[in-house]
Order: sequence, then structure tokens, then C-alpha cells
Amino acid sequence: MRPLRLMLRAAALAAALALASAPARAAELEPKLVIVTSFPKDLYNVYAKAFETKYPGTKVEVLNKGTSAGIAYVRETAASPADLFWASAPDAFEVLKGAGLLQKYQEKARGIPAKIGAYPINDPDGFYKGFAASGYGIMWNTRYLKAKNLPDPREWDDLKKPVYHGHVSISAPSRSGTTHLTIETILQGEGWEKGWRTILEMAGNFATVTERSFGVPEGVNNGQFGIGIVIDFFGFSSKASGFPVEFAYPKVTTLVPANIGMIKNAKNPRAAAAFIELLLSPQGQALLLDKKIQRLPVLPSAYEKAKGLPNPFKDLSMGAAVKFDTGVSKSRYLVVNTMFDQIITFRLKELTAAWKTIQAAEAKLKGKPSAQAAGILEQAKKLAGTPPVSARQAGDKQFLGIFRPKKKGQEVPKRQAEVEKEWDAFAKRNYAEAQKLAAQAASMIK
Repeated sequence: MRPLRLMLRAAALAAALALASAPARAAELEPKLVIVTSFPKDLYNVYAKAFETKYPGTKVEVLNKGTSAGIAYVRETAASPADLFWASAPDAFEVLKGAGLLQKYQEKARGIPAKIGAYPINDPDGFYKGFAASGYGIMWNTRYLKAKNLPDPREWDDLKKPVYHGHVSISAPSRSGTTHLTIETILQGEGWEKGWRTILEMAGNFATVTERSFGVPEGVNNGQFGIGIVIDFFGFSSKASGFPVEFAYPKVTTLVPANIGMIKNAKNPRAAAAFIELLLSPQGQALLLDKKIQRLPVLPSAYEKAKGLPNPFKDLSMGAAVKFDTGVSKSRYLVVNTMFDQIITFRLKELTAAWKTIQAAEAKLKGKPSAQAAGILEQAKKLAGTPPVSARQAGDKQFLGIFRPKKKGQEVPKRQAEVEKEWDAFAKRNYAEAQKLAAQAASMIK
């Protein structure tokens, strides 16, 4: 009998140990998981389905919001929070982390390197995890460009060219975290003044500024626009889905991780942890290769089955030109977004009109050089390409402190509203004067 008892005890102990070391079962997770995300339906649906298949007792609820709206939502619901924040923009996570709205989580997944290029994949403090990498660039519709006899654009400077006037689209960085990263990448890569000159001159060719980032690739896919400034996976997924599009990384770009973080006091922490582990697992990384997703995995082994995607663990030149500083981006996040809207989004008609007149005068000047006309035209270009905020101001904590995140239904603080009004007047005045000077320069060329 004694040997039998010992055998039974050993079996019970083995079963207990196996249970303790086993992955979380569906029965151990909460029945619900709430995720706030800026990602498109084609991405989050794939992962929600995979998670619910693995854990059938837990239902995934997705709150789809733009990055800025998502940040605001997490702030406003801190007393009764969702579970996960899931988005592309690392500076958005820095904003939430700085506000004390994320909680640390130590992942169990293995095989993911510490960095992708020179950029850390995970937050060094443990508040958010990178699950995919992204770069920023130019997407174009090949049929559209061929029909209009336009060359393929590959650099930001290409988008300044008169030939692209009215053919370029972008989303507003105040509504799209990925667009904010694109704008910030140009500013960090070229410097504040030169970067804004590039952005404003490109904007002189914009056909529109969309409200959501999805509007840009959709417009390029269907030929509404010829060219879009987008995050890379929009171009890769559209091409993989059969649309006549191409995508290129300009030299001045960066490669940064898209992230997920557990919200502080999450109501369903076990389900949230299980979702993070799924994302970082070989299974979750393989899902990034779905033709509707096409994002760059952070697990190097996932590239063995990748087709048509660049491999940043082999091509070390990807994003090497810009060492993206999340701290800088975080500090001026609201200033960059707000100023873009005041001088570009809300004054696009005046801006494009000014640059069209400048472009026409430049074309005329090429045929008949005139030093006097060239000097006047240079003044016009300076007016149309200068932002209302200097590099010094952009690094001034006191000035940056004027801008505050706005909660739903809340009015803009008085001083911020005054500055926004000043910026609008600046843009309106400068663009009108630039157009006037360009027309004057053109009239001097006989």
C-alpha cells in the first residue's frame, strides 16, 4: 500500500506543478478585455479573433479611436479604465506614462532583441512593449501617376516639385499619431527651421488634409489622390491586397516600434497580460504578415516566412539617418500638432494658392532670368515657408507649458487660444503677402 500512496502523491504533485507552470487557461482569465486602439479594423480584428479562439471564455471589446482621441479617452476614464492602449506612436505612450496612466508589465515572451536599429523595442522602464516596427514614407498609385505622366516620388524634396501640385494627400497629425511621427521625424532629421520649410513647401502641393490616417491610403488605393504621406504598412498592405501602389522610405525617415501598454488599474489584468503575450509570441508575430496587416515583426525569426517586406534586422540602413528622440517629440507634441492645424490644415487653400503662384513665377524666371525678380521671389518663398514658432521657442519649457491636452467638451485655455489666433493671423498674412510678391516677380519678367 505504501508504494501506491507514494505513487499517488507523486502524481498529484506532478499535476499541481504542471498546472502552476501552464499558460493561463480561458477559465483563469476575466470574461472581458477592453482595448483602446488607433489601429484599423483589418489589424485588430485578426488579433481579437486569434485571442478569442485561444481563450474562448474571454470576449474582446475594441474602442477604435485616433491616437490623440485615444490618449484623451484614457485620461478621461482613469476612474474606470479600459485594459490596454495599443497604437503606433511611442511618444503617445510617453505622454500616458508621464501622466501616470500606464502600469508596468514584465513580458514572458523570449527571442525579441533589445533594439531594432538604434531604437529600444521596449520601454526601458517597463510600461509599454514594442510588438511591430514602423517607418514613414511615400505611397503612390502607379496607374494614377502613369496616366498623368508623373515621376515616382521617393524623397520628401520630390514632393516640393511643381509637377505634384494638387496630387499629394496627408492626414492631420492632431488626429493621427502616425502622421505626427512623420512630421516629427522630418523636424528631427532636418532641424526645426529647415524641417518646417520642407513641410510647408510640400503642403503647397497638398490636395487635402484628411481627418483620419486611413483616409490617405484609401484615397491613393482608389485613385482619388496620386500620392500619400503614410506609415509603411499602409503601402505594404495595399500592395499585398492587389492595389496598384508602391511605397518608398525617404532617406530622412526613422524606424520605431508600435506598442502596447497595460492601463493603470486595468479591470481585466490577466486577460490584458495574455493578449500582450499573444502579440509577442511566434504566433502573434506571424499574424503581422497577413496581407491586410503587413507590419514589420520585432521577432527576427518571423522574417523567415515574410514575403515582400524589408528586414530591418538585416538591412541596417533602414531608418539610420534619424535618431528619433521620443523625449523631444513628447515635449512639443501639442505645439507641433496645433501649429500644423493652424498654418496648414485650416489655411490650406491660402497656402496652396501662394505656392502655386510661386511655382508659376519660378517657371517663368527659368526662361528669362532676372536678379530683381529672383530676389522678390525669394522673399515670397521665405514668407510661405517660415513657421510662427522659432527653434528656441520650441525648446522653451515655459512656452510649451501654454499648451494643455483638452478633455472632451473643455474649452481651450485662454492663453493657448490667444496663441492659436496669433498663428492663424500669421499664416493668413504671410500667405497673402507671399502670393502678392510672387505675382509681382512674375510681372517683372517680360
